[in-house]
Amino acid sequence: MAENQSALDTQQALVTSEDGLDKILGQWQAQGVTEDLVPMAVLGRIARITKYMENAIALCHGEFGLGQGEFDVLATLRRSGEPYMLSPSQLYQSMMLSSGAMTSRLDRLENKGLIAREHSKEDRRAVHVSLTTQGKSLIDMALPRHIQCQSALLAGVSSAEREILQQILKTWLAHFER
Repeated sequence: MAENQSALDTQQALVTSEDGLDKILGQWQAQGVTEDLVPMAVLGRIARITKYMENAIALCHGEFGLGQGEFDVLATLRRSGEPYMLSPSQLYQSMMLSSGAMTSRLDRLENKGLIAREHSKEDRRAVHVSLTTQGKSLIDMALPRHIQCQSALLAGVSSAEREILQQILKTWLAHFER
């Protein structure tokens, strides 16, 4: 019981202490800005959190020799199910990338022996991207560590807050993806 109260006190102290965004907002207010600064606070905090997340995920993926975005390609192929094969356009559409960015990632992964590109037997113009045995083994090793990293990034958010945050972000994202 005392441990739970101590954890709550610590969390409350963190929430009530001033962070860098509070200082920025205070500076704007001191300069006479009277507009609603909540959007600046929300988006500023999201931007800062994003940097921490990107750094942590890059370190995690780097443990497996994967560069930026390479994990995502392997994971997308893996979650597509057997035979772990998609077209390049299916890949870049599911990952919201340009075809040029996808080509670069596929080149790097193919050079590492993690994916293979093959022409379709039905239509030689069509290309399919598939996981190699080595690529499947690597993503199967990297995925549990990736999930651990994501969990660690949410360590300061309680289970109840995670559910609320997830619903808020889902609603907000739907606004952009209509």
